[in-house]
Amino acid sequence: MAKMTGGEAFAKSLYREGVRVIFGLPGVQLYGLLDGLAKEPGIRFINTRHEQATTYMADGYARAGGDIGTALVVPGPGLQNASAGIGTAYSASSPVLVLAGQVERDLIGVERGMLHEIKGQMDTIKPVTKHQRLVLDAKDIPEAVHEAMEQLKTGRPRPVEIEVPPETLYDVADVELLEEGKYERPGGSVESIKKGAELIAAAKNPLLWAGGGVISAEASSELTAIAEFLQAPVITTGEGRGAISDRSHLSIGSFRFKNDTFFENHIDDHDLVIAVGTRLAYPEFLKGQKVLQIDIDEEEIGRNYDNTEGILGDAKKSLDSLLEALKARMGAKESRVEELSKIKEERFNPATVIEPQNSYVNAIRRAIPDDGILISGMTQIGYYSRNKYEVYEPRTYLTSSYYGNLGFAYPTALGAKVARPDKPVIAVSGDGGFMFNVQELSTAVHHNINAIVVVFNDNAFGNVMRDQVNMFDGREYGAIVHNPDFMKLADAFGARGVRIEDGDPETLEKELSNSINIEAPTLIEVPVGEMPNPFRDY
Repeated sequence: MAKMTGGEAFAKSLYREGVRVIFGLPGVQLYGLLDGLAKEPGIRFINTRHEQATTYMADGYARAGGDIGTALVVPGPGLQNASAGIGTAYSASSPVLVLAGQVERDLIGVERGMLHEIKGQMDTIKPVTKHQRLVLDAKDIPEAVHEAMEQLKTGRPRPVEIEVPPETLYDVADVELLEEGKYERPGGSVESIKKGAELIAAAKNPLLWAGGGVISAEASSELTAIAEFLQAPVITTGEGRGAISDRSHLSIGSFRFKNDTFFENHIDDHDLVIAVGTRLAYPEFLKGQKVLQIDIDEEEIGRNYDNTEGILGDAKKSLDSLLEALKARMGAKESRVEELSKIKEERFNPATVIEPQNSYVNAIRRAIPDDGILISGMTQIGYYSRNKYEVYEPRTYLTSSYYGNLGFAYPTALGAKVARPDKPVIAVSGDGGFMFNVQELSTAVHHNINAIVVVFNDNAFGNVMRDQVNMFDGREYGAIVHNPDFMKLADAFGARGVRIEDGDPETLEKELSNSINIEAPTLIEVPVGEMPNPFRDY
């Protein structure tokens, strides 16, 4: 044991548990922890300009790099501001550690009206966190951090929160620091693997359905191996993009889009669906066939689809065991390159192409290397990219999952770039979404985070405006916005600004390629007009 303040114990415990970066915003309740971090040179502190950005950056750091993302915020409004990013991490099953302040220790729950006080603070974030803990005694901090890390590294990865009042961070106590925990993610049971192998061996034409759990379990190679052994086509969710390379003939794309023929013409061809790391949020696309669901979260198995056999366990270990069990029962299937290539060609038929989105998405793909990371914002190009942007490696395509947040893309890209400084990181955003967190250009410049944001500017919440005009006799209400001059804005922050004057996709490709090779935070503005709906006809 050693005597130290609670803030020092916190910083030392975080470092011992592997935390190397914290995205945060300082405040009075956190001074004790900030002083502890100042004495811990092994942790980089990146101060943001808004609490919302702290958790978006932590999420981007976690998903792009595969490590724990950590955010630090003051209590009350700070934590509430951060909740959008916490909810996004929750929806995407991302391991984010949220460190929050509290009001004075003896006044928690008293409702006296202290600075930043909120009634039942922990209750406000329970719906979007896996685990929460209030620490009142400095000597308990190492154990609390250890427990949080165990929650983050076992079972389904989702955000956890620790909150500490200011006195706990100032108190001096005899503290026993703990060593980093070592955790094993269990594979499926022998019995469930045996049953799963029997189902697959008996199936005539299985389909693999891969979700974000494949990515978080680092199971892409195992998924690809079993797909190749079975010559089974693979469809992915948005979160599962990159689980198999889109260059493979076995990859038949992501989720449903306009004029997609697959679910009408081919889903009945598959008598077994092997769902890996996905909650099967849209079971209506299936036609009653058997599902073999592999998931680390027991609650998800069979929750959305009745005709389900489950394998409870880590996707990587379970798929590896499943493949070995299959090899004991059957030989590898003959190549279906020609057959599956035709199905993919049919699925991505000319009727699915929408312009100008297609030209922009293709230009972006050509400009970004295979291992470059794209953050797909809630914008016209982002929507279209979910299916038409090819993904070749895991952790290179990030979405806001079912949370669907405007403002998510740019700060998430900054976090991803901190995690992977050696990779190009590009955020695709609309003008509406970008302005949610435009202030983080300051963070990018201050901390030399050389991510690129491509802002498609139609001076509106474009999706809303188009829908309103088409649905309500040409009426628009509340969708038009006034934007700044984005080039002057970039210059004011000290960032690099590029405007694609004619909105030409080829010019965008050229400028994006150039920007990737320039060590500077870059904003590329692409002026655009109204774009057609990628999901429906009007």
